[in-house]
Amino acid sequence: MTIENTFIDGLKIIIPEVFGDNRGWFFESYSEKKFADKGIHIAFVQDGHSFSAKKGVLKGLHFQLYPMAQAKLVRCTQGRLLDVAVDLRSCSPTYKKWFSIELSKDNKKQLLIPRGFAHGFLALADNTEVQYKLDNLYSKEHDRSIRYDDSEINIDWGYTGELTISDKDMNAPFFADSDVDFK
Repeated sequence: MTIENTFIDGLKIIIPEVFGDNRGWFFESYSEKKFADKGIHIAFVQDGHSFSAKKGVLKGLHFQLYPMAQAKLVRCTQGRLLDVAVDLRSCSPTYKKWFSIELSKDNKKQLLIPRGFAHGFLALADNTEVQYKLDNLYSKEHDRSIRYDDSEINIDWGYTGELTISDKDMNAPFFADSDVDFK
C-alpha cells in the first residue's frame, strides 16, 4: 500500500498493492495494522454503499458536526467518479480549499478524508458505485450539507453535462449561511 499526501493536511490518497494473474486480481482495501504502521489510527465503525444509475449524479457536499463528525475512507467499486473533499477546519491554512480526485473501479485508488471536511462526488459513468468506511455513526441531528456550487468554495467539477441532484442537496445552504463549526 502506498499513501500519498495531498496539499491539504490529513487528506490522503491510498493506493493499494494489487495482486493479479490470469484468474483476476486481489487487494486489501483496508488493513488496520497497515494503516497503523503508516501512522493512521482511525477506528471505522460503519460502512456505506452508494449507487448512481446515471452519469451526472452529484451527491454532496455532506458532513456531520461534532461530536458526530466523521472521517471517511472512500473508494469506487464500479464505474468512475470525481470525489471532492472541502477543508472546513477554520484553523487550517487550507480552510475552504478543496481537493478532487478521480476514483474508479480500474485505478482502485481511495481517498482518506479526516474529520472536519465536507464530502461530495459526481458520477462520471453510468452505474457507478461508491463504498466508504466511517469512523462515527450517522446522526440525523448532526447531518449537514453545503451547496455543491457555492461560489465561496468554487469547486470545479469539470463536468458540462446535465446534473442530477437531490432536493436535499439543491436546497442545502451556502457556506455563509451554514452552521459549520470545525475548529
